[in-house]
Amino acid sequence: MLLLLLLLLLVQLLLLLILLLLFLLLLLLLLVLLLVLLLVLLLVLLLLLLLLLLLLLLLLLLLLLLLLLLLLLLLLLLLLLLLLLLLLLLLLLLLLLLLLLLLLLLFLLLLLLLLLLLLLILLLLLLLLLLLLLLLLLLLLLLLLLLLLLLLLLLLLLLLLLLLLLLLEYPRPLTKHSAGW
Repeated sequence: MLLLLLLLLLVQLLLLLILLLLFLLLLLLLLVLLLVLLLVLLLVLLLLLLLLLLLLLLLLLLLLLLLLLLLLLLLLLLLLLLLLLLLLLLLLLLLLLLLLLLLLLLFLLLLLLLLLLLLLILLLLLLLLLLLLLLLLLLLLLLLLLLLLLLLLLLLLLLLLLLLLLLLEYPRPLTKHSAGW
């Protein structure tokens, strides 16, 4: 009986040991499963973090690209403004050149008009001089004519005087009274 009891005790002890071992094994399995789950979670978290980092990098790259595009657009606008300013300056220079040319043309026209006026005045002066010369010539001719007339009159007077003298000095013809009738 004692042996049986001992055997039963031994069997129970063995069973308890086996149960303990099984429980320990289950605990170990649970721990391993927990560790695996934790590792998987860590991996998933790491992947999510990597994805987030990649997304952030992509966003940063997009922002940089947008900034570059904006800078390029601003540069293009500045270039266009500079070109417009240059065109405006060129137009202003052309307008100034045209104004200068017009002023030069006006000045040349005024000079031509002044020259024409001077020529006209000179022509008028020449005409006046010619008229004066003609008047002087006419006066001289008149004086000459007057002198000639005076000379003719003097000659006529001299002729008349000579005739009178001749008539006075010429002997009278014989008449009846002078012949002693």
